[in-house]
Amino acid sequence: MIEIDRLTRQVLKNCEISDAQHAGLYSICGLALRLRDLYKWEKELSPWIEKDSSEILDWIGEKEQLWERLADKKYADLTIGDKSYDPFNTAEINAVLEPLGLLYGAGYAYSLKPTFFLATIKNKGQSGGYTVYTLERELARDLLTLPVLSQDNLILLRTDSARLFIWDQIAFIKKSGRPALRFALQHCGLKEQHSEALQHHLPTILAAQKDNFIYHEIGEMKDFTFDPDIWRELIAAFPHSPVELLVRAVKDLLADTTRHGTLCYLIKHRKAAALGFYVAFQDGLIKELFPELRAAFRDFTNLLDWRIIEEAVSTGYRNAENYTEKIVQIFQTGRKNQQMQWVKKEIERRLLGKIIK
Repeated sequence: MIEIDRLTRQVLKNCEISDAQHAGLYSICGLALRLRDLYKWEKELSPWIEKDSSEILDWIGEKEQLWERLADKKYADLTIGDKSYDPFNTAEINAVLEPLGLLYGAGYAYSLKPTFFLATIKNKGQSGGYTVYTLERELARDLLTLPVLSQDNLILLRTDSARLFIWDQIAFIKKSGRPALRFALQHCGLKEQHSEALQHHLPTILAAQKDNFIYHEIGEMKDFTFDPDIWRELIAAFPHSPVELLVRAVKDLLADTTRHGTLCYLIKHRKAAALGFYVAFQDGLIKELFPELRAAFRDFTNLLDWRIIEEAVSTGYRNAENYTEKIVQIFQTGRKNQQMQWVKKEIERRLLGKIIK
């Protein structure tokens, strides 16, 4: 017999250890937003519910005390039935859990932060030649609100996290993204965009966004322009640095603009709402690497000519290819000469310096 409550407690313990040891990676604002989501999940609140700040501060105080006790702990194996498993051995763990309607996730996120979760399975389907699990209630999770991830050549759509993630994106959208958001919401049937309407239509918004999430993962798994081994070496060599942010952004842009990825899928199937959400939420380095999309989208909203987007996507892919070639060239030169600090400085000077002015 497998005790689900016992397993949940084990996964939660590893989640807490990861948070305790890696919370310092985030800025004060970044950590506050992640704690906000974690609080809502723990209290089973809808994404739009905001509690009194004093109540949340008390909860944060308790969380910090727990993290202090766990700061030096090691991740524990998961005991399922009469057998123990390494917490990162997802394939063997899920072979046991899937017949019970559960799926377990483990891996490394930004700055190599270990991340874990346990969720119930809603359904299992196929997209782009890959098996996609749509997960429902999350029994255990850490600070990271990840809407989707790939694991063991599978795609895992985390509905609980996706709802929080999308609500946060809408709530904190920048002024530059609001026209595209209005376009997307109108194509989801929202004529009025006040909070109550957004709450009511959140399932519709999630349905539109689902393709963006899934086909980004498919693009990542199918596009090998950025050699996966070199990409991982770069991430491992420069965690929690501007170089890591650039390398991840370039890989993300390749995934979204490759013929297998997000934007080509949206073009092929004329997914106007999903395109609007993609443009609205485009931010950070990807926005700087791919400025052609915003201009193309403005023309698209007037003409509804998908060829405009198609041309911009081709340009975006070439941009990402060029950055990949330069990053790899710098990395291979530095590795050959055993000068990894030179690699960091050269990427920041030659590539990031042109983007961040």
